[in-house]
Amino acid sequence: MSFEDPAVSVPIPPRSALDPQVAEFVRAMAEDSAAFAPRETLPIAEGRINAEKVRARWAKGGPDMTLTAEHLVPTRHGDVRIRAYYPQSRKLPGVFIYLHGGGFVLGSIETHDRIMREYAHRAGIVVVGVHYTRAPEAKFPRPMEECLDVTRWVAANAASLDVDGSQLFIGGDSAGANYSMGVSLSLRDAGERIVQGIVLNYGSVSSNLYRNSVIQYGGGAYGLSLVSMMWFRAMHITTAADITDPRVDILRAKLHDLPPTCMVVAECDPVHDDMMDLDRMMREAGNQVQTKVYKGAAHSFLEAVSISDLAVEAFEDTAAWLHKRSAGLSREGEGSTPSVTETPVRSATQSSHSAA
Repeated sequence: MSFEDPAVSVPIPPRSALDPQVAEFVRAMAEDSAAFAPRETLPIAEGRINAEKVRARWAKGGPDMTLTAEHLVPTRHGDVRIRAYYPQSRKLPGVFIYLHGGGFVLGSIETHDRIMREYAHRAGIVVVGVHYTRAPEAKFPRPMEECLDVTRWVAANAASLDVDGSQLFIGGDSAGANYSMGVSLSLRDAGERIVQGIVLNYGSVSSNLYRNSVIQYGGGAYGLSLVSMMWFRAMHITTAADITDPRVDILRAKLHDLPPTCMVVAECDPVHDDMMDLDRMMREAGNQVQTKVYKGAAHSFLEAVSISDLAVEAFEDTAAWLHKRSAGLSREGEGSTPSVTETPVRSATQSSHSAA
């Protein structure tokens, strides 16, 4: 399958208005971020600390877990920390591996703590967050390979985690959605049918920045900006060849034989057009895809779940999709035990989890 980067159309379509609740989230994030120097001018460590501070209030509150447990997972690049969230009511037997966003550079299992608890609670499934090594300390492909190795480890050690490894889902937001696709493509190419479903939340899946949606929504007033996108990608890649690597530029990948996929698309988002192209191309390749565009939503809007009805709707929609997919696996017996050697579970911490 050949692919050519789409060009912008003329004239550029008009911008849509933000949902009022999402607009409040975008305004508050911008106001809090303005207290710090632009991240592009700061040392990476300082920029990360500031990003954690800005997002701290959005990660608080929400559902309580009956248990959270952290483990160290051996990968080809060293140990990677994961955090497993066990909801008070288990409704699904499987596990949902979640890869946080943050432009490959920022974000963590702390900034996305509430997102993962929301999925665990609303779907009634164990969620595993992955603290992969971020760029620029770890440039492509290392972070994606860490996530790939963690996915294999979770499948092989499912019994120790008290989950059904034959019902393993993977997903993420923004950069995490990119890694989710990279992992899924790598497993397909290796002939390993570990992942049974993919969740992509406003994913960064193309290296092309010349898109209508970037021009419409990338000026900064809607959150994610073109300047940030360029900086993130410069931090993430090493060579010119990386730009067109199909594990980075997912729209260049061969997209056949992938697991059923659920896509959450924000209307007012620079990566909107990338997601819509991915939806079209995955359908053309014969995959099962459920895609919903959330009108008036901006990039990262799931983090606004404490104030946004749109975010609640998106969580509920994905939870329903996970239930439907799990039921299909149970009926059809599609899941199979992965042929991966189990390794001992090394616990880092374990505690009951009460939302702050």
